[in-house]
Formats: sequence, structure tokens, C-alpha cells
Amino acid sequence: MNPQLEKIWMKVQKPGRYTGGELNSVIKNKEEVDIRFAFCFPDTYEVGMSHLGMKILYGVLNDMEGVWCERVFAPWIDMEEELRSAGIDLYALESGDSLSLFDIIGFTLQYELSYTNVLNMLELAGIPLLCSERKGLEHLVVAGGPCACNPEPLADFVDLFFLGEGEEVDCELIELYREYKKKKGRKEDFLREAAKIPGVYVPSLYHVSYQEDGTIQAIEPEQGVPSKITKRVMMDLDSIYFPDRFVVPYLDIVHNRAVAEVLRGCIRGCRFCQAGFIYRPFREKSVSTIDKQCRDLCENTGYDEISLSSLSTSDHRNLNPLLDQLLTWTKDEKIGVSLPSLRVDNFSTDMMSKIKTVRRSGLTFAPEAGTQRLRNVINKNVTEEQLMKTVETAFRGGWNSVKLYFMIGLPTETMEDIEGIAELGQKVVDAFYTNPDKPKGKGVSVTVSASGFVPKPFTPFQWEPQDTVEMFREKQKHLVNCVKSRKLSCNYHEAVVSFLEGVFARGDRRLGKVLLEAHRLGCRFDGWNDCFSYTKWMQAFENCGVDPAFYANRRRSFDEILPWDHLDYGVTKEFLIRECKKAYANETSPNCAESCSACGAACFKGGICVEDRKNLV
Repeated sequence: MNPQLEKIWMKVQKPGRYTGGELNSVIKNKEEVDIRFAFCFPDTYEVGMSHLGMKILYGVLNDMEGVWCERVFAPWIDMEEELRSAGIDLYALESGDSLSLFDIIGFTLQYELSYTNVLNMLELAGIPLLCSERKGLEHLVVAGGPCACNPEPLADFVDLFFLGEGEEVDCELIELYREYKKKKGRKEDFLREAAKIPGVYVPSLYHVSYQEDGTIQAIEPEQGVPSKITKRVMMDLDSIYFPDRFVVPYLDIVHNRAVAEVLRGCIRGCRFCQAGFIYRPFREKSVSTIDKQCRDLCENTGYDEISLSSLSTSDHRNLNPLLDQLLTWTKDEKIGVSLPSLRVDNFSTDMMSKIKTVRRSGLTFAPEAGTQRLRNVINKNVTEEQLMKTVETAFRGGWNSVKLYFMIGLPTETMEDIEGIAELGQKVVDAFYTNPDKPKGKGVSVTVSASGFVPKPFTPFQWEPQDTVEMFREKQKHLVNCVKSRKLSCNYHEAVVSFLEGVFARGDRRLGKVLLEAHRLGCRFDGWNDCFSYTKWMQAFENCGVDPAFYANRRRSFDEILPWDHLDYGVTKEFLIRECKKAYANETSPNCAESCSACGAACFKGGICVEDRKNLV
């Protein structure tokens, strides 16, 4: 480590973010390493260290011979100022080496409002921001994660993107890089060869033209590269890599616990939910695999809480047997088991008794909409009766804190739907006080949280206009005015943040110049209220002559070419159109366990798409 850093650490708010040296971090001999990979998380240490995907790929890459993967996080404002003042580059935690010394610089894209942090992190290491300015094979900038399903706003800055799950494709790319580095090959030749790896997208090999109205005219690949890039999927979750230890931080992080992945994908088909479509098909780990991985993590980290992670953990077919197996050892060792993604329609007394064995925290459910009509529109397939039955069960079991998540701005929404959010929250409050088995001597706390709806790629609502900022604020004000009880609290996301997220979720390559200008104006940590500047962003759009409403607030026709139409996540456009039309007819679709809706994910030939459905009902 640079000796100057010790002086800097004494000046910043949380030095533990920047020191490295944590338990289970990987240190290698540089003499035995020929490929150095910087895994960059474009947010704070506390957020990045909570991300399961980073933990998995950190282990996968460090298991490769001759490869050293190190972690790099976005420095908070105070640390950035100190680095710039001292003339020190942004560095990796394991070695303390500048990011500029790494062969491959990989970013995980979890959130659209982290894009300016990507640019800022490169600049802090003295690495050219634009792909066109990075001529050699060194400083190859790659990216993956959920936002890679529409990578176009970052096409000017990222050399290649990984689509889908990265356990195999990352390693294949590294081996190809190793070959080209050894023979001192040209970057252009390497990228053209990399584009042949399934799941790798090289934007510079695809050319986009536009029509007079600003919509896309064509996306044309160069000769020799695929016209469609299909995501990578790991089908057998029991056999794929999963770490038996995590790096244990010195300071508290967002999710400071052992995290066990129990399944991938989702059976539900909520029409607003991008994750529910891009992670198809639904695949489960076995009880024995999950149990072993939980034991290993607790033994090697010292954590006393396990979180069973997935998009919808309670949809695991063997969840109760899994909990029974975990309780054979977690109860005696005082290790808590939490289920962070519970469904209103399958929370049972049996499940409740198991997850409260060691400790009890608040319960969180997501009705998403305040009326049954709107829940049908979004295919939530949850009724008010199911919600009330669930919270009554929870109150009888001793819980007195419930959080309810909703969205504002959903397609076909009216003010009656907004009023329904407050009414549903009040019914939950009332259910507590009318429940004869409620906890004695305690009051109830019910929180209603409403986020702004953002139309996302690869969902049935990808063609929908987003509410304007003014519409969001009018609905938020109406929601607050509808809350009448002190036992019911209400919070919501800033409308301008949701608007900007909507712009970049469905943006194209022309937003690259806006990103560059916003970076020049000082935008970073845009997902944080104390850093976000709507004024600077609007100035960036104006300076570049780009209308953000064109991306966020415009309805698209079904026959319009979308910026991500050359990417294949296994869900067909025909299916998404059918689902969109059903939404406007207030019609629901069954979940994947009940029957197949022919979404297209059967092309991967595994998971729920090919299993015996009689066992899935």
C-alpha cells in the first residue's frame, strides 16, 4: 500500500472502506499472475460488499490459475477529494495497486444511476473514458449485470458486455485475453474474436442508424459477428461454483450476513418486473446443496445469520424441508435464518414458526398496487384476502411490524388506485387491533413505501410511457393526504430520480454524450439523495441537445425497433406483446408452476420449462 494512504485514511469518515486486509480476502504472488482483473462495483463499499454476484465471481476468477481478481469500489466524496488532492490513483483493496495497472477492468451494472460512477472511477485511475481512446489491449473495460440487458447508453465507454450469468463466460473471455496478451495481439482482432463467444456483446461491431423522428432505423452487425447475442445461463445450480467463504468486512455493510442462493429465476411473471423475465428459466438448488453451502459459510465467516436469497424464496418447492434441515443445526448454534423475499400468497403458520425460532424482525410484503383491478393489470396474482390472511397470521405469531411495497405510475393507474394504497395499509393496521391473538402490550407499525414505476426492457411494459415528474408528484401528494392514522407511515422515492432512471433504462447510444457531459459537470452517486443534482442533469441534456422525455415519457409502438432488439434474453417479443395486451384487458396469466405461457425461455432446455409440471403445482 502507498504510505500516503494511511494519512488519508485518518481524514475520511469511514477508513474501513479503503484499507483492505479483511478476513478471506485473496492475496496472490504477482510473479505467478499473468492476468489481473479489477472487479469494480460503482457504488460504496457497504453496497458492493453486500452483493452476492460479486462474491461469486470473485471466487470463480481467483480459482483460475494465473488470474488475480481484486475489488475496487467507488470512493465516497471525502475520499475522492483526498485522492485527487494527493495525486493518488483509485486503487484495488487487495494489492493497493492503481486501477491503471490491471489488464481487465470489469464493472457490474446493478442500477442505471451508477453510470456516472463508472466514468468517475476510470478517471480517478487516469484511464481514458472512451473506448476509441484506449488503443491497446490493456485497460480492457467490460461490464455485466442486469443493466447490461440494455447496454447502449454505455456503448461509448465499455469495450464489451457479458449478457446473462457470468460464471462460465467470464472465464472464457479471460482465457481468450490471456492468449492475445501472450502473443501481443491487436485489440481490434481480440474484440472480433471475443464477439464469437456466446453471451459476449461488442458494441463497436454493431452500427445503429436513426430515422428523422429519432427512432432507430436499423442495428446492423459487421460481417462475421452474430446478428443476435443470446444471454448465458447456468442450468444445473447444484454443480456450479459457489463460494464456501465470503470476505468479511471490518465495518457494517447493508447486508452483513451469510447469503445462500436458493434458486434463480421466478415463476410469477409480474409484468413490471425486469428480473422476473431476464433471469428465466426458474431453477432450484437442492436442499442438501443449500444446507452444505450455509454450513460452510457460517464456519468460514463467523456470521450468525443466514439469508436465503432469490427473487422469490418462498416459491422453492422444498422450502419447508429446507428450513427443517437448517434448523437441525442453526437453532443450537443460535444462527438466525431470514427469508428476504416472501410472497403474500404462500406465507404459512408452519413457515412462520420456523423463521422466528431464533430471532424475529419485521416482515415485508409487496402488494405493488392498491386495488385488485390494478394488481390484475400487472399480473401480481395476489388478492387483498390473501394479504389480510397473511398479516393476521403474522400478528398471531408475535410480529407487530410490517412493510408494504407499492408502485406509483403503473399503466392504467387512476387516483382511485392511489387511494387504495392508503386504504390497504389502514386495513393492515386495523387487522392488528382486531386480532385477539396479537402481541400483548405492543402497538403496530405499518409502513407503506411507494416507488415510481420505471418501464424496463424485456418486460411487457417496455413500450409504455413513464409518468412525468409532475404526474408522479401529484400522485405522491394524494397518497400522503389519504393516510389518516399515525400507525401508518408513508414514504416514496423522489420523482426526478425515477424519471432519470427511466431515461437510461430505455435509452440508446445518443445518451453517451449526455453521460460524458454530466460527468464533466460533476454528477456522481446519482442514486444518493445527498449527491443527486437534477439541475446538473437537466443542464447536461440541454448542453447536448437531447430531450430526456423522448426516452422516458413517450409511448412506443409494437413495431418500433428498440435499442436492445439485437439482444436475446430468451423471452420473445411476441410473448411480451401478448402480455401487454392482456394487461389492458385486465387479464392475468398463470404462473410458470401452473402452466406454460410460451414465453420462449424453453429454448434453454432446462429448469421449470422442461420438468414434470405435475410436481410443480
